[in-house]
Amino acid sequence: MTVTSPTFARPTVRRHALAVLALASIALVSACGGGGSDSEEPTAAAASVDMTSRAAAVTVTWKKIASEGQTFNVDGVQTVRYGANGHFVTKSVSSTGKCSNSFFGSDPEVGVKKECDLKSTSDTGGKSDLADPAKKEIAMELVSSAENSSLDWRAQYAYIEDIKDGRGYTAGIIGFCSGTGDMLELVQNYTDNKPGNILSKYLPALRKVNGSSSHSGLDPNFTKDWRTAAKDSAFQKAQDNERDTIYFNPAVNQAKADGLRALGQFIYYDAIVMHGPGEDSVSFGGIRKTAMKKAKTPAQGGNETTYLNAFLDARKAAMLTEAAHDDTSRVDTEQRKFLKEGNLDLNTPLSWKTYGDPYTIK
Repeated sequence: MTVTSPTFARPTVRRHALAVLALASIALVSACGGGGSDSEEPTAAAASVDMTSRAAAVTVTWKKIASEGQTFNVDGVQTVRYGANGHFVTKSVSSTGKCSNSFFGSDPEVGVKKECDLKSTSDTGGKSDLADPAKKEIAMELVSSAENSSLDWRAQYAYIEDIKDGRGYTAGIIGFCSGTGDMLELVQNYTDNKPGNILSKYLPALRKVNGSSSHSGLDPNFTKDWRTAAKDSAFQKAQDNERDTIYFNPAVNQAKADGLRALGQFIYYDAIVMHGPGEDSVSFGGIRKTAMKKAKTPAQGGNETTYLNAFLDARKAAMLTEAAHDDTSRVDTEQRKFLKEGNLDLNTPLSWKTYGDPYTIK
C-alpha cells in the first residue's frame, strides 16, 4: 500500500466537537444535511449472500478495558470478563461498571491483580473488518488527513498545541484535550504502566484544568515534556490503547452490530473521534439515532447505502452547529465520495480531498 499526500505545508488542523465533561470514567472522556446517492438498492438475493458470507467466519477476542479497582464504560450492553491467568467470570454490563470483586460477584483469582476485558467479535476474513491491520492503517490515515493535513498519523504522537477552541491543549494521535478529560486519562494510564515518567508530575495540574481552557500548572514546560514523552514507546502504546478503548473499538463494534461493512465502520469511527461517544444530538449516539429515524440499518433489514447517506446527513448537520466545523469536506469529498463510488469495503485505491487538499492511498 502506498500513499500520496500534498507536498506543501499548511497549518495543522485539529477539530473536536464535544461538550466539556468532568472525568468520571473511561467512556465519559472525549477527544476534542448532505445529498442523496444514485446507488441502486441491491437485490434481496444479493443482500442475503452478502450477509451470510460476512457471518460465516467470526472469531471472539478480548480487549483489556480496565485494571482491578478502575471503573469502565461500554457502549450499549456488552460482555465483560474479570480475572487473571485464565480464570475469569463474565457479566453482561450496561453502560458503566467497576473492575472489582463486588461488581462481578466473586474473586476468580485470589491474591492476584486482575483486569477487565471486553468481548468483541470480528470477521476473520478481514475483507470488511476495519479492525483488520491493513484496513485499520487506512482508517488512521484517513482521519489524519482531516485532523492533521497529513497521512503520517504516527508523526502525531508528539503533536501538541492550543488551537483556541476552549478545550486547552490538544495533543497526540487523536487530539486528546486537557479540558475534556481524555488527556488526563491518557497520562494517568501512562503513569500506571510507567511510574515516574516525565508527564506524571503534571497529573495534579491536569485534574485542576479539566473542564476548562486553562494552562495553569502546565506551562511553561508541558509542551516540551509531551514531545519528549512521545519518543517513548510506552507513551505511544498508551496513546494507541486510549484511542482504541474510547473511540476505535466502540465505533467498530457498534457498526458491526448495525450490519455495516468497512466503510460504515470507518464513518462511525470518524464521527466518534470528532463528536465524542455521548448521546446528545451532536454526539455520536445522537447522530446515529437521528439517522435511524430516517433509514433502517442493514441489521434492521435496511439498505446499507441508504442508511449511511442518512448517517452522513445527520453528521453534517451536527458539524454545522459549531463554527469550528463549517468545513465539512471530510464528509462531502471523502466519505460521501467513497459511498457514491459503492466502495462499501473501503478497498484501495482511494482518492479524496479534505480542506481542498488531494490524497491518495494506492
